Amino acid sequence: MPLVAHCGLPTFGRLQAEGQTILSPGRAARQHIRELHIGLLNMMPDTALAATERQFLRLVGSSNQIAQFYVHPFTVTELARGPEAKKHIAKYYETYEQIQKDGLDALIITGANLTQPDLSAEPFWEPLIDVIEWAYENVTSTFCSCLATHAVLQSRHGQKRRRLSEKCWGVFSHRVIDRSHPLVSEVNTLFDTPHSRFNEIARSQFTEAGLRVLVESEEAGVQMAVSSDGFRLVFSQGHPEYDTISLLKEYKREVTRFETGECDEYPPFPARYFSPKKQAILREYQAKLVEQRRGGAKASEFPEKLIAPTLDNTWHDTGTAIVDKWVGKIYELTHQDRKIPFMESVDPSDPLQLRA
Repeated sequence: MPLVAHCGLPTFGRLQAEGQTILSPGRAARQHIRELHIGLLNMMPDTALAATERQFLRLVGSSNQIAQFYVHPFTVTELARGPEAKKHIAKYYETYEQIQKDGLDALIITGANLTQPDLSAEPFWEPLIDVIEWAYENVTSTFCSCLATHAVLQSRHGQKRRRLSEKCWGVFSHRVIDRSHPLVSEVNTLFDTPHSRFNEIARSQFTEAGLRVLVESEEAGVQMAVSSDGFRLVFSQGHPEYDTISLLKEYKREVTRFETGECDEYPPFPARYFSPKKQAILREYQAKLVEQRRGGAKASEFPEKLIAPTLDNTWHDTGTAIVDKWVGKIYELTHQDRKIPFMESVDPSDPLQLRA
C-alpha cells in the first residue's frame, strides 16, 4: 500500500515514476486507514545515499498490507559527507533527536563503508550502537542490513565478524530452514539473494548468541536470523533491497579502480549474475583495459548499456514478500489493543484502501 510523501524527498518522485503509489500528506489525511512509521538510518556513502533510500522505500511500499507508510530517513553526524550529501541530508532528513522525540513503529538500519578492520574503531560505532540500543527498548522491530547485523552481534553478543578469504559477491541460492517462523512461512522455500561483503558472521556464532536462523545458503552462509524473542531484531547478511543493476554498478566501480591504477588486480565477476554472453562482452572489455595499462590505445566506454537492459532479477519478489510479513507483524503488535476492528475504518468506495 502507499508510501506517504510527508517530506520533499526526491526519492518519492522517482518511485512514483516507476509506478509506486505515493500519497500526498493531504490525501493521506483523508484515507482513514492505519499508519506505520518506519525509520531509515541511512549510513551509506554519498554516492549510494539516494539509491539506498529508493531501494528500501520500494521494498516497504511494495507491501500488500492495507496501511500508509511514513518512512523517516536520518543518519549519524559522525559519517564524513561531501557538500551535496550534507545539503541533501539537511533538507530532507530528520535528526536523531527528532526521531527519538516522535518515536517509530519500526526501524531499518543500512550498511556503511568501512575504514577500520574492527567495527568498534569506526567513527560511527558509538552513535550506531546508541541507536541500536534505543531502538531495542523503544521500537517494535529493527531490520539490520549487513553491517548493522555485524554491529549488533558484536555489541550485544560479543560475536565479532570474521574476514573471508575472498569477497562474497554475487547472487546466491538460499533455503528456508525454519518454515514455522511467520516472516518466512509461505514464501518460496528456495530463493536468491545478492551478497556483497568481505566479512561474515558464521552460523555457529548466531547459534552461540542464542539467535534463531531462518534462511541459509551453502555458499554464502546465513542470510536471515532473528533475536531469541523471534522478532525484535531481524538480521540480514544479504541485500534483498538491491536494484537489478546494483551489482553491475559495483562491478563497474571496481573496474574503474583498475583502470585508474588504484588497484592492480582486475575484479572477478559477481557469482551467478552475468550470463555467459554478458561475460564474453565484459572479458573483451577487460582485454582492452589490460592492453591500455600496458601503454596501448585507450579502451572504449564500459559496456554498461549493453549489459544492463537484459540483467535478471531473481530476488525482489521474495524480498518484498518477507518485508510484507515484517510490516504486517509490526502492525499487529502495535495495534493489537485497538477496540475497533480495522476493516470498520476502511472506506469501500476508495480502491486505495481495499487493494491488498
